[in-house]
Amino acid sequence: MQRICVIGGSRYFGKLLVERLQSAGHRVTVINRGSARPPVGVEHLVVDRDDEAALGAALGSRSFDVVVDQVCYTPVQAAIAARVFAGRARRYVMTSTIEVYDPATAALPAVPAGTPVPEENVDPSAWPVAMDLPWHDEAYVEAHYAEGKRQAEAVFSRDGSFAFVSVRSAHVLGGGAEEFTGRLAHYTERIRRGEEIAVHANARPTVFIHYQELADLLRWASTAADFTGPVNACSDGLLDVRELAAAVAAQTGREPVHRTVAEGGTASPFSFDRDYAMSNTRAKRLGFAFSHVTDWLPGAVAETVSASATPAT
Repeated sequence: MQRICVIGGSRYFGKLLVERLQSAGHRVTVINRGSARPPVGVEHLVVDRDDEAALGAALGSRSFDVVVDQVCYTPVQAAIAARVFAGRARRYVMTSTIEVYDPATAALPAVPAGTPVPEENVDPSAWPVAMDLPWHDEAYVEAHYAEGKRQAEAVFSRDGSFAFVSVRSAHVLGGGAEEFTGRLAHYTERIRRGEEIAVHANARPTVFIHYQELADLLRWASTAADFTGPVNACSDGLLDVRELAAAVAAQTGREPVHRTVAEGGTASPFSFDRDYAMSNTRAKRLGFAFSHVTDWLPGAVAETVSASATPAT
């Protein structure tokens, strides 16, 4: 049994992670702004993680074996957490993203076309940090999501107050109505209605992960493994946007209608004109076993189709 703090954890795979940690017998504390209550038996601290004084006061004398940070988006947030949890945590696991590898958002080492990107392509210990950028501006943070994550990883990596892990998640699917981004629903709804799907002429493949598998990997990285540094989290198998649409079409009984966008044009979610699919080799070597995307994608699509067909109550 370990004492684990989850920052966020109010929806989707974060909520599932909390449930699975509790079921495994761990003592869990959830920190959020009160947007949702955790399960019965989970300690709940209502506080804004951006308010350093309030966060420290809410924690009091508590200490944790592990902190799992689901909602760190900027280096400023990372710096606050590093100061507050120094001496209060042995291990810190941050949920990061495949977007850190997106060559459209930063000058990154080139990889051969079709080659999954390894963790060392973005080394947080060497990544520059600019604390004076407008990280307090929500619009700026949203527009610079990938850079915010890169710099947050960099702050934690250099701090040294605890063992640090960044879990770089692939595009997350599954869960029907729980999948709040609506990206898979975009395909199910448009294909069912016979509407066009905008795709790049030479759409590049990417990687995905089921929300339950991501919750399992986060639990593993928090409680069953003893590594540090970044680790990529993605199911085996690559899919491009046309293959994803075909999987949706198989569940809806309607053929997708594609419209090719001009270079630089706006396409549907998961249509990429550049390579940055991830390699999951490091996680496998460390002991985590991934499913193949084809194992769970049909079920995820079916859940989304069912959710979109169910009237709201």
